Amino acid sequence: MTRLRFALLNAAHEGENTRRNFRREIDADLVEFDASDGDLPSHYDFDALVITGSRSSVYWDEAWIPDLIDYVAEATDRGVPALGVCYGHQVLAEALGGRVAGMDDFELGYAEVTHHGDEIFDGVDEAFTVFASHGDAVVELPPEAELLAENEYGVHAFRAGHNWGLQFHPEYDIETAREVADGKRERLGDARVDDVLASISAEKHDAACEAKQVFDNFVAHVRDLQAERTAAAADD
Repeated sequence: MTRLRFALLNAAHEGENTRRNFRREIDADLVEFDASDGDLPSHYDFDALVITGSRSSVYWDEAWIPDLIDYVAEATDRGVPALGVCYGHQVLAEALGGRVAGMDDFELGYAEVTHHGDEIFDGVDEAFTVFASHGDAVVELPPEAELLAENEYGVHAFRAGHNWGLQFHPEYDIETAREVADGKRERLGDARVDDVLASISAEKHDAACEAKQVFDNFVAHVRDLQAERTAAAADD
């Protein structure tokens, strides 16, 4: 079976953890682009896109951000499936016509999210554990998008056709969770960060690993879509 080829649009400014995590979790050949440095593909010849997290906000005045949003908008318009994670979820929402805004609070650490059913959550309990780190949220879904998961902080997943946005981080390992939490001291203060760090345990990480199923489900969807398109082309 031919392996799928995905464009990994890495929006992390220091992408080592991001690269390691996505390459471990996604069963496809990942062609990486340093999106936060303005590096984007010159074509759309991929089986799917994956857009990663970032410390940036989609509404910041930085030249690479609208270029990334425009690329994702054009790719999805051409029928390339996309999976956006955290910042990538927000980029995808903006690219498809939704809106992102800053939150009054900041969600950091392990939390419970509830999903409402969809193939992306096949094999995941209705209420499940995630690691989250975000101060922005999707406040208006794209037209015709479906809300798939949420908690008290707002939208945690949506679907629009063959495209999914996930606000939480199913790809995180314990090392990444600790590093990301520790990096929030200036914004959230030592006391809150220390509480989050104390909660990062093997037990919590194991619980959050259930959500990793979304990656296999996305890959399966892309493979099925590819097969359908091949069959349809053969019938023409």
